[in-house]
Amino acid sequence: MSRTVRVGLVQMRCTADKAGNLATALGHIEALADRGAQVICLQELFLSLYFCDREDPARFALASPVPGPDTEALQAVAARLGIVIVASLFEKRAEGLYHNTAAVIDADGSMAGIYRKSHIPDDPGYYEKFYFTPGDTGYRAFDTRFGRIGVLVCWDQWYPEAARITSLMGAEILFYPTAIGWDKKAPESDGREQHDAWRTIQRAHAIANGVHVVTVNRTGIEGEQQFWGGSFISNPFGSLLYEAPHDEEALHVQELDLDASDRYRTQWPFLRDRRIDTYGPITARWLGDA
Repeated sequence: MSRTVRVGLVQMRCTADKAGNLATALGHIEALADRGAQVICLQELFLSLYFCDREDPARFALASPVPGPDTEALQAVAARLGIVIVASLFEKRAEGLYHNTAAVIDADGSMAGIYRKSHIPDDPGYYEKFYFTPGDTGYRAFDTRFGRIGVLVCWDQWYPEAARITSLMGAEILFYPTAIGWDKKAPESDGREQHDAWRTIQRAHAIANGVHVVTVNRTGIEGEQQFWGGSFISNPFGSLLYEAPHDEEALHVQELDLDASDRYRTQWPFLRDRRIDTYGPITARWLGDA
């Protein structure tokens, strides 16, 4: 008997109403559970507008402890429906100490654990270094009722090291809650090229590690950004099993065969042929001046 899991993704528009965003997300979770989803992933920072578009100390008020008030409703619905939820949250860890944190809630409502975003960008419209301390959890894989999953967050998706390490920890699926889009003032050609690169590198993570990849992005216009949606699910050989539209909300359930990883890893045995004895230099910042 093959091992399968039904994964649900929520691609939604956000507003300035935090309680309203939570209510919307809970409604979408209910709808996906009704369609058979067992593991449901929400987009990055789904409880608010993407507040990192400018540096504003008042926006730290959006944060809460994790676990805490923002997770209680998610834990209750996870327990009631018997589902796993992956939720990206603005964590207040202590006074003046904040993280971009993914909570993994198991199907009994308990916290399977958290992952704090490791790679923090600082670009026009994405001033995350002002808000977030780099994560200190290390990369993690979580045992849940429906399988062992890995969670990385947005900017982490550009780094093959993060995907590799999480996969080596036994993650059978990599989830990427995401918030990325087009600058409305940038040339259209730049946007197309960026979107293609974004999708390509994550499909490459699936191929290199022989795992499914689930990427959940937000959609809608917020400030100067048109978030490009395009949430997708890739199989372990990089084939797209699903791709959401750019400018619409989307709810989707996809059945994944977790045993597929063994088949793909046997056909192209990348893990077998890794030369771990040669990889020491990867921890250097730069080798060109050696």
